[in-house]
Amino acid sequence: MYKLLFAGLVFISQFAFAQGNYIDQLKEYQRMYIATHEVVKGPDRNEIHFFAPDSNYKVVATFEKINDAVGFKMTTSAKSIQQYYRYGKISFVINDKPYQLIVYQSKDMILTDEYKDYLFIPFTDATNGNETYEGGRYIDILITDISNNTVVIDFNKAYNPYCCYATGYH
Repeated sequence: MYKLLFAGLVFISQFAFAQGNYIDQLKEYQRMYIATHEVVKGPDRNEIHFFAPDSNYKVVATFEKINDAVGFKMTTSAKSIQQYYRYGKISFVINDKPYQLIVYQSKDMILTDEYKDYLFIPFTDATNGNETYEGGRYIDILITDISNNTVVIDFNKAYNPYCCYATGYH
């Protein structure tokens, strides 16, 4: 390491700069998410928290399309029934451990111009019920985020569903 000190310093400083940009951008994303939350208002917004940004939780996932023309009905916390399609499956590795998640698309949202490209990735992890909502958290992506059968998933942007803040959401 010391023999390549100069080259290493250049590499480390470029990495730190790129890393710093990412962390700064992520903190701004989190700040704006809280400031513009649709359900939690006013001083209650101070109760929305994200974990400290960690670049290990931003992954490049392999995407495999699922042709689900039938879909399924999902019961929500508000006891409403929503129709979803399995849009695809993502595979990725975090801390040397492989994971797979299903990506869903809402039948209702497909019918709107504004949300027709939105996809939904629900997941659970060891934080559920203690540090995060017991029912799991969500990540949203767009169909256009998928390129060459890969997609970047940033778990630093995971959020609790609205139903954990207020009743009546589905």
